[in-house]
Parts: sequence; structure tokens; C-alpha cells
Amino acid sequence: MADWALECAEHVLPLFEHHQPHDSRPRVAIEAGRGWIRGDVRMTDSRRLAFEANAAGRDMPDPAKFAALSAGQAAAVPHVAAHDLGAAAYAIRAVVAGVPPSDAAQARAAERDWQRRQLPAAVRELVLDDQRRRSAICWHVFDD
Repeated sequence: MADWALECAEHVLPLFEHHQPHDSRPRVAIEAGRGWIRGDVRMTDSRRLAFEANAAGRDMPDPAKFAALSAGQAAAVPHVAAHDLGAAAYAIRAVVAGVPPSDAAQARAAERDWQRRQLPAAVRELVLDDQRRRSAICWHVFDD
């Protein structure tokens, strides 16, 4: 499940890198999250790097800010599956923030559907149920 959240964050990372091509903090946080899952990085280091990714998004346009927050969320929470929805939700918000309002619903659905296609079969139904139950606290980005 944590790999999925990291994949969602990485998918929108170009939205941050477009605005800050020389700021690697969100990408480093994603890699640290992967390292934590493998056992190569300590939890405290991954969480510290997650906060740095969040800081990278400060004062940025919404697409870049939400992409950085997605990376930070994904890197900070591999130990709590329920928090993985935050990384996915921020990724959706990043995509929606980068399109005209008239295209927002279509962009949200496209990103949500892309994310769902990446879900491992073993957790797919669990995550979909969690998205239905908790979409309201995730800005309704998972609504069908």
C-alpha cells in the first residue's frame, strides 16, 4: 500500500519540478519513503525528509504545492496504511489545480482512475472501500 502512495506522489512530481527544477526535496522524500519500506532508511530520516518536501511547496502555485505535499505525505506514513489516502488525495488536488476550472472534474476523475489502476490486487477492494468512506475528509477527490 505504501508503494502505491509513493507512486501516486511520483506521478505528479513533474508539476512541482516544472516550477522548481533545481529543488529535489520532494523527489528525495519519495526515495526515502521507498528506502524506509525496504529497511534501508530509518523512519525518523524519512519523516524529516517528508517535512522538507512539505516546506518545498510553501509559497508555490497550487499544482506544485500539492505535488510537494503528496510527496511529503507519502514519505511520512508508510507505517500507517490509512494515511496513504492523503498522498493520493494531494496528488489529485495537484492535477486539478493545474487545469482550468471547466476541466477540473475530468482531470480529477482521470487522475483518480489512474491511481486505482495502480492498486495492487491484494488491497484494491480495501482501498476502494476506504476511499468511499473517507472521501469527505479528502476534499471529495475520490467520489465517483
